[in-house]
Amino acid sequence: MAELVGPRVYSCSNCRNHVCLHDDIISKAFQGRNGRAFLFSHAMNVVVGAKEDRHLLTGLHTVADVYCSDCREVLGWKYERAYEETQKYKEGKFIFEKSKIIKENW
Repeated sequence: MAELVGPRVYSCSNCRNHVCLHDDIISKAFQGRNGRAFLFSHAMNVVVGAKEDRHLLTGLHTVADVYCSDCREVLGWKYERAYEETQKYKEGKFIFEKSKIIKENW
């Protein structure tokens, strides 16, 4: 009999709410506020905060903090707008800080 395996999920490290899927990782080579971060194409069970302009390592971006929908922990941010042409691929994508998420179903 085959064993059913669900999707590999990342959860909020604070409350274990599922927030993103491993299959949605675009890159693991990002820097967050507190260390390594991953760029994801999609997120779930999160609340997107107010937009603001921030000067990040790769230039000026309009971003919005991303919070866990259950415990309201800040998990990262969403890129709303990139001002430099080479950074446009980030628009609409999510950064999750590695220290704020944990692996589930692996």
